[in-house]
Amino acid sequence: MSKRHALTAIIPQPPAPGRAVRCELRELPIPELEPDSALLKVELSEVCGTDVHLRAGLLSGVPYPIIPGHVSVGVLEEIRGTIHDVYGCPFAPGDRVTFLDVHRTCNACWYCMVARASTRCPHRKVYGITYGVADGLTGGWSQYIYIKPGVQCIRMGDVSNELYMAGGCSLPTSLHAVDRAEIKLADTVLVLGCGPVGLSAVAFAQLSGASRVLCIGAPDGRLDVARQMGASDVLNFTSSDVSAQVDWVHEHNEGRGVDVTIECTGAPIAVRSAMHFTRDAGRVVIVGQYTDHGEIELNPHLDINKKHLDVRGCWGSDYSHFHRGLEMLRSPSAAPLWSNVKLERFALGDVDDALDAVAEGRIVKALVVPEE
Repeated sequence: MSKRHALTAIIPQPPAPGRAVRCELRELPIPELEPDSALLKVELSEVCGTDVHLRAGLLSGVPYPIIPGHVSVGVLEEIRGTIHDVYGCPFAPGDRVTFLDVHRTCNACWYCMVARASTRCPHRKVYGITYGVADGLTGGWSQYIYIKPGVQCIRMGDVSNELYMAGGCSLPTSLHAVDRAEIKLADTVLVLGCGPVGLSAVAFAQLSGASRVLCIGAPDGRLDVARQMGASDVLNFTSSDVSAQVDWVHEHNEGRGVDVTIECTGAPIAVRSAMHFTRDAGRVVIVGQYTDHGEIELNPHLDINKKHLDVRGCWGSDYSHFHRGLEMLRSPSAAPLWSNVKLERFALGDVDDALDAVAEGRIVKALVVPEE
């Protein structure tokens, strides 16, 4: 082991479900690099809803203690051997990059090769979620991240750190959801939820050719951002019941309901509501249920079968979503949409404040800045 150390923020132990613990600052050794690996000096890392769930013990199979932060950007400080991008071009020290947090997808199992559903690969590991402290510097709430052999990096090029992190993990996640939705030109699309995933889904739905994009969520500040990112109309769900929300949705599409609903809330009740908001023979994509918040009752006959409804789950993302999401930020028509997302910066010692702010919906996007 090297004598160099990195200051990190760590969730120290498995919390009792629903009872958050406090994060700790620790110094961890920087390892000697394996062949074809690298050391990334972190400039920005994200705080997202997944990290809130991690601190509250709401995800299973997490190897606590853990360094959170699964989406980060920084500068390659050291490389041993050679690492390449998908075009075959080698990286060099000093390159500003981000990397795909999903690692070790095997591309050889039944799910990868037959089902073509690599997000269900049983071998996949995720930085900041399923790698723990025992695996080394594998989370972004740290001065350094160890880029393991085989991790896919992308050059940032002319995309600023701030613009990329305005999307963060919502970029590939929402892009996957919009792919699953198969939005057609002139569709009316409803997005439920205006957190980062919902906001990115609004933008991608508009960019996909929807004639109208509606958004139901809260609080009003986030709904204002949804308008700026392409929503033609918004509704605060706290000011109305589901019946009134259904009426509001139907008013926007000749009384039929929307063609596509994308659920990004994390609230199980929103899944049933999504079925009520969507027209007969429409499509519902469920992307917000990343952790188990309980069950709901529904009527299979009335809510799904009689409506001839297409209901699709959407789990995680793969390299294609990661790559295409960053490429969209290079587009003059797309990049300005994400520039509307307000960023709040927090030092490593203040990550609990950042988590509280995200959990309470007081801010849109929190970033950890390890050197502040």
